[in-house]
Amino acid sequence: MIRPDRDAQGREHAETLAVKALLHLVGDPDALGQFLAETGLSPETIREAASDPAFLLAVLDFMLADESRLMAFAAHETLEPATIGKAAERLRPFRHDGLREG
Repeated sequence: MIRPDRDAQGREHAETLAVKALLHLVGDPDALGQFLAETGLSPETIREAASDPAFLLAVLDFMLADESRLMAFAAHETLEPATIGKAAERLRPFRHDGLREG
């Protein structure tokens, strides 16, 4: 069983990674434009949205949806790409039956 403090640390790490992914997107205007189009956000609303765990999950899911984007971010952060997938799973909410959505 995962202890609550360990799970909280894992979630905090996942959120931090998602913020890094967002900053990485900001450095790629084409990818950022695509992300904004998919989420319906604007550059003006992105800062406010960044405090929402669902938004942070959307950032990681966006990274995971494109292999070249995923690989570039993983290389930039010197991470295994699977680490990004695991972080997304940490942020994914649970369904009513106790399993993660998605």
